[in-house]
Amino acid sequence: MASPPHFLLFPFMAQGHVIPMIDLAKLLAHRGVIITIVVTPTNAARNHSVLDRAIRSGLQIRMIQLPFPSKEGGLPEGCDNLDLLPSFKFASKFFRATSFLYQPSEDLFHQLKPRPICIISDTYLPWTFQLSQKFQVPRLVYSTFSCFCFLCIHCLMTNPALSISDSDSVIFSDFTDPVEFRKSELPKSTDEDILKFTSEIIQTDAQSYGVIFNTFVEMEYNYITDYRKTRQKSPEKVWCVGPVSLYNDDKLDLLERGGKTSINQQECINWLDEQQPSSVIYVSLGSLCNLVTAQLIELGLGLEASNKPFIWSIREANLTEELMKWLEEYDLEGKTKGKGLVICGWAPQVLILTHSAIGCFLTHCGWNSSIEGISAGVPMITWPLFGDQIFNYKLIVDVLKVGVSVGVETLVNWGEEDEKGVYVKREMVREAIEMVLEGEKREEMRERSKKLAEIAKRGMEEGGSSYKDITMVIEDIIGNGGC
Repeated sequence: MASPPHFLLFPFMAQGHVIPMIDLAKLLAHRGVIITIVVTPTNAARNHSVLDRAIRSGLQIRMIQLPFPSKEGGLPEGCDNLDLLPSFKFASKFFRATSFLYQPSEDLFHQLKPRPICIISDTYLPWTFQLSQKFQVPRLVYSTFSCFCFLCIHCLMTNPALSISDSDSVIFSDFTDPVEFRKSELPKSTDEDILKFTSEIIQTDAQSYGVIFNTFVEMEYNYITDYRKTRQKSPEKVWCVGPVSLYNDDKLDLLERGGKTSINQQECINWLDEQQPSSVIYVSLGSLCNLVTAQLIELGLGLEASNKPFIWSIREANLTEELMKWLEEYDLEGKTKGKGLVICGWAPQVLILTHSAIGCFLTHCGWNSSIEGISAGVPMITWPLFGDQIFNYKLIVDVLKVGVSVGVETLVNWGEEDEKGVYVKREMVREAIEMVLEGEKREEMRERSKKLAEIAKRGMEEGGSSYKDITMVIEDIIGNGGC
């Protein structure tokens, strides 16, 4: 009897990338694939309990730790996740430092039994293409972005006229459904190394065997079709296997997904149970939010002004002495007694979003959060901060029409938050909340959100579109003998 296929997985070292890669690992293992997932120490510690439970349940998953090459990359010791960097100026060094993992990964490949027949790599690890060439196995790119975002970035990088245009707007006219952006909304980078790195990513992805998206085909059909046209090599090898977060039905997995939560599960659930259905605003601006303390305070005041129940999850790195002092002295939770819950640190996001009390999600529009909000059938208030988030905002608000904007008109590049200061006023936060929960289009938005969530769930069930695509991925790799 033939041994099960063995896939080698490489997640990029950031929360929004590691979490969906672990979901994918569990999903593949459930379908009979042996999985080896390569992580660095911090990411191993954050995800140990979830993976350990999966292994105890009988799934053939191995987690192997490789030390992150901080010293070789010119980074402070222990910075093995993007959210641990002391400042943005280290970002390009961090991206480049990952390439020092090539040699230990090659050594690891020699040791693995049975021999892996496929590499699934995050798009941010282009050096894994050379690894796949060395061992003559296919490299599948795992995109933790939406296909819409992937396509927008491809258009910007391959059509310089779009990014240097002096016009007030930029139109992606080659799309089946043309999309328009204000030029001020589009991401900009003056870091030549990051631009070069992005170009390298696009080139290696184009040469790779295929691409896997954490999305579902019914939601992004036209953009998936358009993206396939950009792939000169194997345009048919583009698969949609998400939303992978829906694979988690264990409450402990939902609670500990991505790390140890900063709130007791029962305390959180009890608080939500006391609220009216579809009344609570859940607020989280992601694991890389660097907004200045004054802006976070303004957000808190906007939540108070809305007079609606809310759960506000604040990233640990944002819990400055100044913010903690304000939270204590202003006593936001006391002033909103029974209506306000502040979580200082990591929150069980999917567990919260899927509770019936949640009425809307104020999000930074990272794809992990965006697809989780869509899967939960919750309308969104979009506050994109940098990078791919602007494209996800456009998809949510203008294409899918399941959200509204908080009013951001200019993208704030990562690392420039201090220069921008307070640019979203409390009134803007309050107005956006009222628009979603009380506005004249609230019912239409809620119905569209629920319908999308139902389609997403059906896609992950046996016979659904994403279920079929994960089957096709496995069968394709086995059929090619890993060559």
